[in-house]
Amino acid sequence: MTAPTAAICLIGDELLSGRTRDINVQQIAGYLRPLGILVEEVRIVPDVQARIVEAVNALRERYSYVFTTGGIGPTHDDITADAIAAAFGVGIDKHPDVMAMLQARYDEIGTEFTEARQRMARIPDGASLIENPVSGAPGFQTGNVFTLAGVPSIVQGMLQDIGHRLEHGRVVHARTVRVPGLREGDIAEALSELDKSYEEVSFGSYPWFRSVSDHGVSLIARSADEDTLTTAAQKLVELAASVGGESEVIEGEAS
Repeated sequence: MTAPTAAICLIGDELLSGRTRDINVQQIAGYLRPLGILVEEVRIVPDVQARIVEAVNALRERYSYVFTTGGIGPTHDDITADAIAAAFGVGIDKHPDVMAMLQARYDEIGTEFTEARQRMARIPDGASLIENPVSGAPGFQTGNVFTLAGVPSIVQGMLQDIGHRLEHGRVVHARTVRVPGLREGDIAEALSELDKSYEEVSFGSYPWFRSVSDHGVSLIARSADEDTLTTAAQKLVELAASVGGESEVIEGEAS
């Protein structure tokens, strides 16, 4: 069985300008990993409908699932819902259930449910709603595309209504072999040979440098087969020892 895959499309000029720092990739990837779904691509696109449509259509053809974030609020530049409708070739209108829910929510807090706020009730035809326990206005699922808000706390809440909709895969586990004082060049060739010898394991090398006396490399092995992963991690320990490195083995991915 082919393992399910995912892509993330971040939408917003504020991300491209550097004004806003994204943490949604980390949130979504971290949510999907225990479900056996790996994120294989991330794109950032501006608030331009044609660019959103282009990205979404390319990603939904290539991956099992696509997650978009941003652009479903009440302002003029919130155009993601329109772009998703265009990508799927369907209409878009105010969803009666969302209109009723938002009307009740704004009545409760004594705030006018303006035409601008009603934009958040516009849902592509045929899409299913994704619950938003944080601020009320829902996301939605169209085919294999999940359209979420951009605010990280809202994304976190919306993800809780998504897991049951996904086909789960084999969970990929990781071991980190942390080697203070190691330099990547010391083990680059040997690590390349090790990578070639393990088809079921992917290896990564991630150096850190905090000061002259605090630097090193985190070697990470990832695999869905835990026995193979254990063997691979031991090989990393031996590789580090061969150049004089003293290792610490950590479950999962560590810095």
